[in-house]
Amino acid sequence: MTKRLEQLRKAIGVKDREILELLNSRAALSREIGRVKSEAGIPVYDHGQEKNVFRNLAGENRGPLEAPMVEAIFREIVSACRALQAPLRVACLGPEGSFSHGAVLARFGSGADMVPGESIFHVFDAVERKRADLAVVPVENSLEGAVHFTLDRLVSTPLRITGEILLPVHHCLLAPVPSREGLKRVYSHPQALAQCRNWLRKNLPACRWIETASTAEGAQKAQEDREGAALASREAAAIYGLHVLEERIEDHPSNVTRFLILGWRDTKPTGKDKTSVLFGTKHEPGSLHQALEPFASEALNLLKIQSHPWKDRVWEYFFFVDFAGHEEDEKVGRCLKSLERAVTFLRILGSYPAEERTS
Repeated sequence: MTKRLEQLRKAIGVKDREILELLNSRAALSREIGRVKSEAGIPVYDHGQEKNVFRNLAGENRGPLEAPMVEAIFREIVSACRALQAPLRVACLGPEGSFSHGAVLARFGSGADMVPGESIFHVFDAVERKRADLAVVPVENSLEGAVHFTLDRLVSTPLRITGEILLPVHHCLLAPVPSREGLKRVYSHPQALAQCRNWLRKNLPACRWIETASTAEGAQKAQEDREGAALASREAAAIYGLHVLEERIEDHPSNVTRFLILGWRDTKPTGKDKTSVLFGTKHEPGSLHQALEPFASEALNLLKIQSHPWKDRVWEYFFFVDFAGHEEDEKVGRCLKSLERAVTFLRILGSYPAEERTS
């Protein structure tokens, strides 16, 4: 048995050297692609192209590695090779260990440079002022609904939506002490507190809830408070030296947050796309019906419609709408022209590859 084990380990060593040689060969090709992109003024990150890479790999995979594991491995390979072309700076909410940071890692890999923002405003601002290449911002949660700070900024930002990320969210109770006894405060982002409200009321009824700008900031606060705990990710526990007292304490297991990726350039059609728009209507009967009629006429599938109050107009609302299709599609173009005639305000936020819904 020992001899057989040694033979298998030697065989793996040979494969590892072959993989290393292939990885460096791929990296050299990627670096050359970076030179070509630079000369042509093409951005380093191309979400549509990366989706095609992962889609092709899934089609070629014969196992025993399962598709999610293959994608996770190749996402880091792609991330490392992309970093050889040029640094990719991605702004997101909160310091390292936040769920927004987790979304950045899930999409761009560890080769991306994170630019942390204290608030959603600062995340938008980092890209608008060219301190980052892309922004990743939460826009809705499957349980708690829209993130209103993001909708507020989408009205005025010149940035375009270039992609989306669907991230399953699992909250842990973290603390600097190994027991729940004596805890008096729980720190976290308002959305996280809302997503765990039933568990907190049942298990920590005497604790005061203290809102923070991000879950990672909540972990930082708990780190300094021997009577405090935080709702944050398991990764945050390792980063901030906290004990994981409880895991997966969200009130519903199907807890998914949708993040938008924003940048300066449009995304080309991939065949499975989504378009997002904002529009306002007249304050009179039938105005919303008239605005939605072009979608029905062109048989476009509405995926989301969210009303949201104007910040500077009392009792007036705009609508955030997602629908299937790309603005370069002929019928989408016709729909948008008809929509513009039917509304008082229209902003096309962007078309981008649609992600698979996570259960």
